[in-house]
Amino acid sequence: MADIRKIKVLLESVENLAPSGFAIAFHIRLTSPDFLFQTYPKDWTDIYSEKGYVMQDPIVRWGFTETGSIRWSLLAEMDDHNIIEQSLAFGMKYGVAIATDTGGSRSFAGFSRPDREYTDAEIGQLSQCVQALHDMTASQDGMDESWRTELHQLSVKMTHATTT
Repeated sequence: MADIRKIKVLLESVENLAPSGFAIAFHIRLTSPDFLFQTYPKDWTDIYSEKGYVMQDPIVRWGFTETGSIRWSLLAEMDDHNIIEQSLAFGMKYGVAIATDTGGSRSFAGFSRPDREYTDAEIGQLSQCVQALHDMTASQDGMDESWRTELHQLSVKMTHATTT
């Protein structure tokens, strides 16, 4: 089992590359992840939740069917509800989606920034981080309750850090 400090370091790395926020859903079963780390602006996540966008979101739809990475600008055809365009008002102008699937366990993420497209090198770095985090949070034989609690607390701390 991974050290929680290593997970924190990787999450700090992705946070530095996503100045407008990110969301990473780990080990999705049906439609619910084991863990969700999210730093998108609270005003945006409130609207997103109120309107029930999760299953219409082109990033999520892509993440359920593909692996690898794709810039948000290439998902326009899948954006039937104009979700990506709505996120522009919250500084989320450019982004990348990353998805991985190992042994039937799927994780995917969205990262955003206000100033420019992600470079290929940045996408490669984010992809490596997502894969490492996916591997570290995997549990073949069930997860120790204290470990699960630590990850959950870290998830809550990150998700709600932007609300104060």
